[in-house]
Formats: sequence, C-alpha cells, structure tokens
Amino acid sequence: MKILGIGNAIVDVICKVENSFLKANELTKSTMKLVDEPEFKKLLSSLKIEETVSGGSVANSIVGLAQLGNKVGFIGKVNSDDLGNKYEIGLKKENVEYYYSKKKEKLPTGTCLILITPDSERTMCTFLGTAGKINDSDVDVNAVKKSEITLLEGYLWDEGDPKKAFDKAIQNSNKVAMSLSDLFCVERHKTHFLNLVKNKLDVTFANEQEITSLINAKTFDDVINFAKELKKIVVITRGENGAIAINGNEVVECDVQKNLNIVDLTGAGDLFASGFLHGYVNKLPLKESLKKGTEMSSKVIQKIGARL
Repeated sequence: MKILGIGNAIVDVICKVENSFLKANELTKSTMKLVDEPEFKKLLSSLKIEETVSGGSVANSIVGLAQLGNKVGFIGKVNSDDLGNKYEIGLKKENVEYYYSKKKEKLPTGTCLILITPDSERTMCTFLGTAGKINDSDVDVNAVKKSEITLLEGYLWDEGDPKKAFDKAIQNSNKVAMSLSDLFCVERHKTHFLNLVKNKLDVTFANEQEITSLINAKTFDDVINFAKELKKIVVITRGENGAIAINGNEVVECDVQKNLNIVDLTGAGDLFASGFLHGYVNKLPLKESLKKGTEMSSKVIQKIGARL
C-alpha cells in the first residue's frame, strides 16, 4: 500500500450563508471551531443543506490519492449508525481500503457544518462525535507497517485518546506526513506540533498562517530558513501567492492557476496534499509534486465540497 491515512471520520454538511450569519453566531471566518451536539443542531436549524458528503481532512486527501490511481487505506472512527454506514460506503466506492470495524458507540458519527460565504471561504463547526474518541486500539499496526507513508492530521490532537493513536501510528510508520490543519489547532498545540515537525515528520503540510504561527516568524524568510534547517520536506500553501516546497537547500515554487471559477475553498488544502503526495510516493521531482498539488486543489475549489 502506498499511503494509509489516519484522521477524523466526519460527515460534511454543506450550507451557504451570508457573512452576517458568522457574525451573529460569533464565528471566525476560515477557521474550524469545535462544538457540542446541541450547538451543532442549533446552527443547522435555520439553514438549507446544499449537500451531505463523507469528509474529514485526511480522508479527503486519501480519496484524492485513490482517484489518482494509488493503493490507499484509511482508519477513522464512526458509529454503526446511518451516517457511519454511509461514510464507509462512500470510502469503499472510491476504492479506499477501510481498516476499521465499526460497532455501536455511545456517541454518534462525527459531523462538520461547513458554512460557505459569498467569497467562497469556508468556516467549519465540527461536532467530533465518536471520531474524537479514536484510540490506540483502533490503529491496525499491520496496515501502518505495510504502508510506505502514514498521513495524519493536526485535528486529531484535539482530544486525549487520539494522541495515543497518533503516537502508536508514528512509532510503527515507515514515513510520516502530517497537515497542521488549522490556525487555532496550531495555537492550541504549539509545543507538541513544533516537536512533531522538528523530530517526527518526514513531510509537513501547512498554510502560511499556520507555519508562521508555529515558529512565531516575523517574515516569510524566517519560515524558509527554519524549513531549510530541518532537512525534511515542508510544503506551504500561500493562497494567491501559490505554493512552495522546501527540502534542505532545494526550494521550489509554483504559481496558482489563473481564471478559475472558485465556488468553495473547503477541500483546497486536502486535495493539494493528495496531489503532492501522489508525486512524492511515485518518485516525481519536488517541482512536479508541487504542480500536481496545485492542479488537484484548483479542480476541487471549482465545485461544492471537498471531493472530486
């Protein structure tokens, strides 16, 4: 197997809203907020659902990799409820091997309310449900060992038990890639994340805000210098400034694609990681991997939802 993803198994509920809805509910645009079930239901009560689709950051990346023809798998915790069943079917339909046996849990399958404002930005309210209870016994060590790379997400750090799952996966992995996930996520776990980036990860994905916050950088040159010294791969997306990949002294950049009809930025980072990792596991040069990431991310932002 090329890549095994371990992440929050979340069903995305996509709704279009005005900026005033974010303001009224004290939500910060373009970030992810963790909510409980009552708050989730309250937010959803006045909205029209555009689409419901299996999601979760790493799961989206893994589906993208499968669509590019790679042999991939995923571990994420769902309940054996209606959404959990749909989630599993959704993965299998995309030729993703699902290394998790679902059973009846106390908490329902996790859901994420994705609010799309007229500027195509996405703001997320996540009720983790049982996804946030993934623990070390849910990690199939054999699946980890037979995979070339394990892909993890920063979001997994938001509860106690997932850290054990995280550590078990890293200890048994051949190589580890991880996305820093979200600015608030980085700020909540800064010391842990910095340790991971410096000592445990082979490939780090971040956007400019996340990596700048992680190392308290004053300028983007600080970020580049930090990444060069790591002697590992750091891939940074920079919005309209394109993307940059750094591996020791090798620094390559790729511009954004122009004249796109952008409708929803939800899966941009997830599908960017798909494209880059596709290049990486198939031994393409750094520049080609970066281009593939940009191409995948350009496709997904021209449709609603995080999957092609």
